[in-house]
Amino acid sequence: MQINAKVVDAVKHSTQCLVVNSFDGGKLSTAASAINAADAKQLEQLLKREKFTGKNGQALLLLNPQGIAAERVLILGLGEQDKNGNISADNFRKALQKIPEALKPTPCSDITLVLGDIKIDQKSAEWQARQAVEILIASQHRADSLKSKPAEPSFVLAKVTLGFNKAQLSDATKGIKIGQAIAKGVDLARELGNLPGNICTPTYLAAEAKRLARGQTALSVKVLEEKAMKELGMGALLSVSAGSDQPAKLIVMEYKGGNKKDAPIALVGKGITFDTGGISLKPGAGMDEMKFDMCGAASVLGTFKTLVELQPAINVVGIIAASENMPSGSATKPGDIVTSMSGQTIEILNTDAEGRLVLCDALTYTERFKPKSVIDIATLTGACVVALGNHASGLFSNNEDLAQAILKAGQAANDRAWQMPLWDDYQKQLDSNFADIANIGGPAGGSITAACFLSRFTKNFAWAHLDIAGTAWHSGAAKGATGRPVPLLVQYLLDNQ
Repeated sequence: MQINAKVVDAVKHSTQCLVVNSFDGGKLSTAASAINAADAKQLEQLLKREKFTGKNGQALLLLNPQGIAAERVLILGLGEQDKNGNISADNFRKALQKIPEALKPTPCSDITLVLGDIKIDQKSAEWQARQAVEILIASQHRADSLKSKPAEPSFVLAKVTLGFNKAQLSDATKGIKIGQAIAKGVDLARELGNLPGNICTPTYLAAEAKRLARGQTALSVKVLEEKAMKELGMGALLSVSAGSDQPAKLIVMEYKGGNKKDAPIALVGKGITFDTGGISLKPGAGMDEMKFDMCGAASVLGTFKTLVELQPAINVVGIIAASENMPSGSATKPGDIVTSMSGQTIEILNTDAEGRLVLCDALTYTERFKPKSVIDIATLTGACVVALGNHASGLFSNNEDLAQAILKAGQAANDRAWQMPLWDDYQKQLDSNFADIANIGGPAGGSITAACFLSRFTKNFAWAHLDIAGTAWHSGAAKGATGRPVPLLVQYLLDNQ
């Protein structure tokens, strides 16, 4: 898809579809007003006839408009303006998401969005361009690559022009570059998440990491096999892979774009490529969605894809703990006790609480890089879905400055998180009669006790945990990976350049 920013004359600009805007109450944007004047106020009369009031979510497609060069005009309702003429960022994004649906019946492949005359909560042209690019590229994602006869796409974009004022062009062009890079990272995370477990194995994830590093001087990858993990004492991680024929992998990625002396930021991803629950077997209904249990790992790979595209001046380490969780004669049993890399012993009361077992050893391993901060990303608990639904990722942290930086990044990227408590009051639920710690803390506060478990392995660095069980994929008719939280992670990294 070709995307560029330029100054656009709404009347004279030639395109298959010109996208302009209206606000609540029928007030037209500057570009829509110019079209209305060129057509002897026919546009205004048509909107009244169609009862188009400009409320957020409205879209009206006009074919063969008179007096202008565009073949079609799409009017988007942006909703209510405040006293300064601003609309909300949420309304802006919701309006843009209507474009693919509105144009689906047409053969449009070349569209122009006039954005320069919109004021959005003091957001810059860079932000507007980035959001438009991410939304439009996401609309082109296909999840049918494994079908023998994929359906013909209903909406294909070849060219997108973003119309801005001359003074905004530099910022808008920067936003396009960032948006395209993030979109590529999100797309990779979605592709990996959607792959079935018989294809996307720990070995496959390791190969994908190596592919990303191919030809890249700033990115290097090494993969630790089970023998090396055993020598390091990673008894917790290896207890998860014990029942599988697929060997576990610890994938280590290092992006060195900053000064050699700068401490890296570490991203640690849970990569359970299929989770049966192990001996604590999950119910059969919906178990196919456990291929998404590696979406934390997918988000790390997606973020590194964006780093390769943008080449920011920052050092980042990516650690992916990849394994299957399968039942077999060699599988870990409830009641087994293992020794983690940290030396702490763990009583495994439920083998379906396996994500924290692979992550605790990966977090201990991460300490050797002397990181500035560490963020782990995991589809960790169903309890987080109960608490927050599918809108916000759960955020836990042992460092308030880090937590606030992540929350800010999530707001900026529209990939939001919500901070949850990490109080010592919950730690006693993890007490074990036979080991240093139990791997579950009972039904109460399940997402919190899971984070409390991980916190015992992060005492030597600033750490945050993102529970993405509710945000990493959609179920039902729209089943598929979302690519979250790649936008949040990238924004956090860019904020720390």
